[in-house]
Amino acid sequence: MAAVGSAIGLGNIWRFPWMTAENGGSAFLLLYLLIVLLVGVPGLLAAFVIGRRSNRNPVGAFKSLSGSRFWTVLGVLCVVTSIMLMSFYSVVGGWILRYFLESATGAYFAAPETHFAAISYGAEAFGYQLAVLAATSLIVAAGIRRGIEASTRVMIPGVVVLLVGLAVWAARQPGAAQGYEFYLAFDGAYLAENFLSVLGAAAGQALFTLSIGSGTMITYASYINDDRSLPLDASAIAVFNLGIGILAGLVVFPLLFSFAPGPTAGGPGALFIGIAGAFASLPAGRLLGAVFFLVVLLAALTSLISMLEIPVSFLVDEFDLERSTATRGLFALVAVTGGVNAFSPTVFTLFADQLVNLLLILGLTGFMTYTAWVLGPAAIEEFLAGAGRFSRPLVVPWRYAIGTIFPAFLLFTFYADVTALVGLSAGTGPLSVAAVLTLLALVVVARRSVSESRPQPSERAD
Repeated sequence: MAAVGSAIGLGNIWRFPWMTAENGGSAFLLLYLLIVLLVGVPGLLAAFVIGRRSNRNPVGAFKSLSGSRFWTVLGVLCVVTSIMLMSFYSVVGGWILRYFLESATGAYFAAPETHFAAISYGAEAFGYQLAVLAATSLIVAAGIRRGIEASTRVMIPGVVVLLVGLAVWAARQPGAAQGYEFYLAFDGAYLAENFLSVLGAAAGQALFTLSIGSGTMITYASYINDDRSLPLDASAIAVFNLGIGILAGLVVFPLLFSFAPGPTAGGPGALFIGIAGAFASLPAGRLLGAVFFLVVLLAALTSLISMLEIPVSFLVDEFDLERSTATRGLFALVAVTGGVNAFSPTVFTLFADQLVNLLLILGLTGFMTYTAWVLGPAAIEEFLAGAGRFSRPLVVPWRYAIGTIFPAFLLFTFYADVTALVGLSAGTGPLSVAAVLTLLALVVVARRSVSESRPQPSERAD
């Protein structure tokens, strides 16, 4: 439930509609679904194998399993990525907390777009961000059982029940048919015209919603027993994730077409502007607004908990700090880094829409390469521990796929995103060559680190 809670968060309810709207609707949805199922599930398994094999946080996992400084850097990247994620994610959490509280008075009803522009950045946004960070820190400081597991057991069923009710209500709104068409009717022409940009956005979104690439699943897997089936857990998390994401779209897009200028109105604030317009037109709008933003607030907290757990577990494991001390220190750090996002829309958009995608793609590429080429037979052994008879025939294809096809695909999307970010234009040929060469270099490094870590035979006396 903790892992599902990490996957079911603002990525599905806030970021997914935003990314879907700006990348062609159904064209984006198709690629997103394929990447979650074909790349996301094997990627989750790679992270699970590393976590359970090591019983450590990401930095400790790579340090203990490989003994190589190169791979330890990958663990440090996980800690950095989680802090960057929290830096903008907590800002959005602050927006949601404010809208939840303002639902009682309908403060955002009169002019939704103007209201969001006024409250989204600045000192007040920073104050609400701190409140969300404080709530997250209290849960994480309580520990795995009493804090994270206990809270997500309540939050996740609540999110599902409330979203289902909202989806039924949204289906009865005047623009529901248009919203469903944009969201579900496949647009092949748009996909063919914008394939690379949609591919990069879909890959980043898939990794973001599944919480892979940042070390979250390595950390959570370090707490589970050997009798758990890793393939079953990975599949369950992916299915829950897809279900919640699709359900969120069935809520948001009918409302955006019913009560907003269009699906792309407001950019990162599209959810708030469109939903606020919907609630303003209803007799029970204040109550519905409070219910909806309560759902989103719960989802935000479950994901923030998982992000904070990565650096907390790192400080507890590697420096023997008390959990409460580590949590307080990280609260102070993220208050500073997040404050920059809370005061600057330019920095916020850079973090939320571009940098995080690149870091997650790099992280998952490293996880897959490491699992396939460094752990190798040990990864197969870990995969099979607790696995059922239906999973066992998949282990060898899985190992070689995460060592070749999938990292090559991720590197392709990484280079496509980088070239777009710096304003360059590159065809699929050069991008493919760059991806393959980078993968070959990673494999060489991986195989060398394996040979260096093997004990050398002692010299025989003459």
